[in-house]
Amino acid sequence: MQQAVCQLEAPWIILACFTAFFGACVGSFLNVCIYRIPREKSIVRPRSFCPHCEHLIPWYLNIPLLSWILLRGRCKFCKAPISPRYWVVELLTACLFLAALFQYFIYPDTLGMQAVADWRLVPVHMIFISGLILGSFVDLEHQIIPDSVTIGGIVLGLLLSGFIPSIHGVQAWHQGLFRALTGAALGFSVTWLIGYLGAKAFKQEAMGFGDVKLMGAIGAFLGWQGVLFALFAGSLFGSFAGVALILRRKAAMRAHIPFGPYLALAALCWLFWGQQLCHAYFGLLRL
Repeated sequence: MQQAVCQLEAPWIILACFTAFFGACVGSFLNVCIYRIPREKSIVRPRSFCPHCEHLIPWYLNIPLLSWILLRGRCKFCKAPISPRYWVVELLTACLFLAALFQYFIYPDTLGMQAVADWRLVPVHMIFISGLILGSFVDLEHQIIPDSVTIGGIVLGLLLSGFIPSIHGVQAWHQGLFRALTGAALGFSVTWLIGYLGAKAFKQEAMGFGDVKLMGAIGAFLGWQGVLFALFAGSLFGSFAGVALILRRKAAMRAHIPFGPYLALAALCWLFWGQQLCHAYFGLLRL
């Protein structure tokens, strides 16, 4: 019996390994985008190169996750340090792609995650995850969120919601499109209003317009409920991080702290645990 179970699980193990490797490869490409998009460089040509000596990196030195470890975080040619961010992005993308796979193919209750019934949601979630990672790391390094992530995310979310309405838990294309439009409009307008009121109250920019557009993209993929959760949880995550930085004297009280990564983290929490978090919240209210 145990041997039969192992045989049944073997294809899923292979699929999981392939998904993790594919995620790491996507993460490698996201690293290219994170470096080049803010600098307005082509993401296609030239191929990967060292940012210090600009030496082209051969394929055998550009293997996701493995190369950075074998090279001990340094360029093979000029010995300059390579940012750990490259390895972190590859690992993070691989892990989150695996999580998207687990929601449908293998064990949907892994880590308490909510299950998805439509296999098409797996690649949709991977696209959404990739956009969040790209926007977050660009925001951390440059305090901007590219339009390719925000505006591109809104357009893509609307299109995919029309073709795959199960993104929003409905069957008809017009219902999916309507919920995506509602989520995008709510995310954009509410975040813009918060930023406008914050600027009036504190006499300085309280929220960048990139965050406003990012919430529009999050709403297009997650709907109005995801927007409300992302705003609440993102603010909570950002507050905790801001207080921690201030206590460690790494940020002043009025320093600008990128908000995009915390919105992205909150969106991921909703993507994987939204239903469970809602049930837990309403359970607390009944106490």
